[in-house]
Amino acid sequence: MALQISTFSSDSGGKSLFKALGHPRVTPSARLLVDDLAKRGRIAIYDPDQTIGDFGQLYDPTSWQVSESYVQRLEEVGRTILGCGSRPVSELCDTQADVLFVASFESERFEAIRHLIPASLPIVGLDSVRLPDTMLSHPNRYLDALNFATNFAFFRDADGHHTQLRTANYWHRYGARGVELWLCLMGEDGEELAHWTQPLPDSQSSVVIDSAEVRRRFELDAFTGSLFLHALHAAGHEVVKYSLNTYDDSGQTLSCTHDANAWPADRYAGLPAPRENERVLLWVQNSHPAPIRAGVVAIGEMGSDSIARFDEEIPAFGTRAIDVAALLPKSRWPAQLEISAGRHFVRPRYEVVGDSGVRRIAHANVERTDLRPDPQIRELGSMLGKGFILPAPILPVADWHTIALPTPMATGQHELPVRITLYDATGAETFQRRLGALPRRHATALDVSALLEQGCATLDSGYGHLELSYDFSDGVDVDGWLHGLFRYERRQTGYGADTSFGAHLYNLPVTLGSEPQSYSGVPPGLSTRLFLGLGFEGRQTFCHLIYPASGIWHEASDTRLLLYGAAGDKIAERVVHIPRNGSLLWRYEETFDADERARASETGYLIVRDATCRLFGFHGLIGSKGSFSLDHMFGF
Repeated sequence: MALQISTFSSDSGGKSLFKALGHPRVTPSARLLVDDLAKRGRIAIYDPDQTIGDFGQLYDPTSWQVSESYVQRLEEVGRTILGCGSRPVSELCDTQADVLFVASFESERFEAIRHLIPASLPIVGLDSVRLPDTMLSHPNRYLDALNFATNFAFFRDADGHHTQLRTANYWHRYGARGVELWLCLMGEDGEELAHWTQPLPDSQSSVVIDSAEVRRRFELDAFTGSLFLHALHAAGHEVVKYSLNTYDDSGQTLSCTHDANAWPADRYAGLPAPRENERVLLWVQNSHPAPIRAGVVAIGEMGSDSIARFDEEIPAFGTRAIDVAALLPKSRWPAQLEISAGRHFVRPRYEVVGDSGVRRIAHANVERTDLRPDPQIRELGSMLGKGFILPAPILPVADWHTIALPTPMATGQHELPVRITLYDATGAETFQRRLGALPRRHATALDVSALLEQGCATLDSGYGHLELSYDFSDGVDVDGWLHGLFRYERRQTGYGADTSFGAHLYNLPVTLGSEPQSYSGVPPGLSTRLFLGLGFEGRQTFCHLIYPASGIWHEASDTRLLLYGAAGDKIAERVVHIPRNGSLLWRYEETFDADERARASETGYLIVRDATCRLFGFHGLIGSKGSFSLDHMFGF
C-alpha cells in the first residue's frame, strides 16, 4: 500500500523527480494531461528516464488505453510499463498507436530520433507540467536538486492558535542572488487557500511568516493545513530549513519544532503514547497530489506485531489529526509508537493536549528501513573514543523536570545497548549508569530529575547535559542510528516540551563513514553554524549550547554569538567559551543590551558560529504565564 516512488537514497540523498511531478504549481496541469491522453485513443509510452512509474503513482492513469511501451536502454527491455512489456525504442517506427507520450521533462532531447517516428504521430511530453524557467536555479538541468529546494510546514490559524515560521536567506551566503520564496497554503482538504511569492533581499535577511498575518492579508477563514515552501534560485542547500513556533492568544500555549525533513519516508517512530490526562494527536500532512487511501496510515506500539489503521481517506495535499488513543486505547506513556506512512507524507508533527487545553507540538523521526547492525562500530572500540553521542540539556533542576526515553529508530534495531552519562556545565562527569540492552519494545523512561533529587548525581552549576551512548558490555552490535525523546516540564506550572533527535560522532579527528559531520568543510575541520530566532510579543529567548566530544579535542570552544537585523545586517557579537563536555545556558535579553535588541527588533535572528568545534544547540522561548518551548536548532 506504500507509494512506489523514490524519495531518498542513503547513497545519493534526496530525489527530485517526485517533487517535480507533485509540485502544487504543476498539479492542475498534470491532471489535465492525464485527462487529455485518456481521450487520444491508443497510447504508446516512451519512458527513457524511468519516469512513468512515479507519474503513475501520483496521477491515476487507469483511464489510458496503453497499447505499447518503449525504452532506450537495452537492459530495460521487457520491463512492464503500465501493463505493457517494453520494447527497444528502435522499434517505435512500427507503432500503431494514436499518440506517443514521451515521459520526460526534456522531450527536446529526443528530436534526434524524430525521423524514426511516423510523421503523422502526435507527440506529447511532460513539457506542459514543467515549472517555468523563471522559477529554476538551473533551467538546463530540470531535475537538478536546487531547482526543487522545497519543504512543507504545518500551518494553523484557528481557535486562537497560531503558527510562525522563521528562517533566513542562507542561500545568499552560497552565492545565490534574487532568491524568492514561492508559497502555497493548502487547507484541511488540500484545497489551495492562497499562493504568493515573497522576494528576499540579496543578503542573509530574516524570514518570518506568521499565520495570523497571512490570514489577515488574504481574508481567510480559520484554517489548519500545510504551507508549501519553494526557494527559487537557491544555491548551496536544496532543503528549506526553518523553525516553527506555535502560540495562542491566551499566552498559555507555546512550543517550537523545526523543518519537516523534505523526503516522505516509509516509517516514522518516536511518537509518545498519551498519559491518562492528555490526548496525543498525530498530524498527517499528505505531501502528494494523490489521496492516501483509507487504512494506509497505521500506528502500533514499538516492537508489537499489532497495528491499528486509520480508516479514513486523506485527500491530495490534505491534513488530518489522528487521535492516538482512538486507535490504541490501551497505550500509555512511556510506551512509544511507530507510524506506517508508505512515503505519503513528510516527517509528521504530533500535538500533546493537556486536560486544561494547553497544547504543545513536536515531531516524530524517520525510522530507517535500510540499516543493519554494523559490527565495526563495536570493534573499533577506543579508536572512536566515546563513540556515537546523543546529547540533551538538563535544564535548571530547581525549575525544570527532565526525562529521557531511548527510542528505536530502525526496523533492524531489536536491542539497544545504552548507557546514560550526566555532565555538569563545567564538563565534569557526575554520573553514569548502564541501562542494559533495551529490547525493541521497551518503555524505559529515565527520570533524570529524580536521580538528582535522590542524590545519585549532582550538578554544582544547577544545570548541565546528559548523553546517551552505546554500552557494549553485552556484546550487541549497533548501527549508529541511536535516537531518543526528551521531555521537559516546568515544576511550578506543569507546562512541557518534547524534543527528539539522533546521535553523531562529535569532535574527534578520525572519521567513520559520514561522521563526524561539520557545518562547513569536511573533517578533521569541524565547525558550527546554528540559527536562533528571537522572541516576539514579550516572549524571551533562551539557548542551551552543548559541546559534546567523542574524543580529545579543544579544551574549550571559541564560540561567537552573532546578532543580525531583519535585513541581514550584523549588529553585535559576543564571544563565549564552553568547556569540552560542558554546556552553556544563556538568555538573549541578558547577553545583548537594550539598544542592540532594539536594532535587531523581533524579526532579527542570531547565528551561533564556531570554527573550532561542532556544538549541538537547543532554542526556546519563555512566555509570561509560565509557558515555554524547546527544540534542537538547525544549521546551514
